[in-house]
Amino acid sequence: MAEDSDLEKTEQATPRRIEQAREKGQVARSRELSTFLVLMAAGGVFLMLGGRLMDSLLTAVKAGLSFDRETVFNPALMQVILHKEAYFILQAFLPFLGAMLVVAFFSPILLSGWLFTAKSLQPDFAKLDPFKGIARIFSVTGLIEMVKAIAKSLLIGGMAVWVMLLHKSAILGLATEPFRPAMAHVGSLVISTFLAVSASLLVLVAIDVPFQLWDYAKKLRMSKDEVKQESKESEGDPQIKARIRSLQREMARKRMMSEVPKADVIVTNPTHYAVALKYEDKAMRAPTVIAKGSHLLAQRIQEIAATHQVPVLRTPPLARALYRHAELGDEIPAALYTAVAEVLAYIYQLRRYHRQGGEEPYLSADLPVPTDMASGGDE
Repeated sequence: MAEDSDLEKTEQATPRRIEQAREKGQVARSRELSTFLVLMAAGGVFLMLGGRLMDSLLTAVKAGLSFDRETVFNPALMQVILHKEAYFILQAFLPFLGAMLVVAFFSPILLSGWLFTAKSLQPDFAKLDPFKGIARIFSVTGLIEMVKAIAKSLLIGGMAVWVMLLHKSAILGLATEPFRPAMAHVGSLVISTFLAVSASLLVLVAIDVPFQLWDYAKKLRMSKDEVKQESKESEGDPQIKARIRSLQREMARKRMMSEVPKADVIVTNPTHYAVALKYEDKAMRAPTVIAKGSHLLAQRIQEIAATHQVPVLRTPPLARALYRHAELGDEIPAALYTAVAEVLAYIYQLRRYHRQGGEEPYLSADLPVPTDMASGGDE
């Protein structure tokens, strides 16, 4: 099956697609941003430590050019001096090198965050294909890179010329200055020119960063079929999910039916609704709904109740109110406390009547059920 064309890839990349790309080391990167930050950091360090670095270099040059006759004819001593001066210069430039290392390490993280993966280090011989290399050169990305290179040259060259013209008189006046002040002046001019030229790259950065983010998102775009396939792989086939939900409902229904024999009473509509209630004085704050159902399920609840001799009461308003406003496993609403209390009191009196005899209990047909909770529905 052929891969989807770019025209068919109209959907934004899913989080899973982005994560898979990151695992392969594919993230948005801007070389212009990294170059700009490194150059500006270098200029900033030179601006703060330039004087000390120049003094260190002058000291190293003087020490390196100051030697006696014995040193000249002893290569071992010359090597020792060379090592000593190299170590001295390294120490002097260590803050500069450390700053460059930190900026170069953290600047790529600004766009895509921290990422470490070994997959990008694995050899990919497809990248050595000359035809693909030529195709990349003449692609839209290659054209954009060429335009960026030309723009960078024009920016850097133009800024350098502008700065030199701006300091033309100062540059020409260096020949008349004493050596040490002239060297300090040269250092100041070089650093200011370097910072101005580096700052000009900010124009390219402002263009390149949004482009890299857009290009990265474009490369990860997906077709509608890919999105559907990924959804199936991550969430499962819809038919299988529907079957699982059906089995879960069936299991829940069986568990609910197994609770019906434990009920104190079943209130019914009588055929449209059935709600099983249970109350334990020491374990429950209020009566709890342990089973409920409508139509065929309501009839099944009544059949199980009859088999296990659980009382079934025809109380249409209360049955409707409990079915609509009490969830399975929850306590009954506070508004129905009085009505349910009368029903349970009747059930307890009925049990005592069957055990001991006496006067048969009576349940009022007009239970105190709020109208707004019991109105509507089938009788």
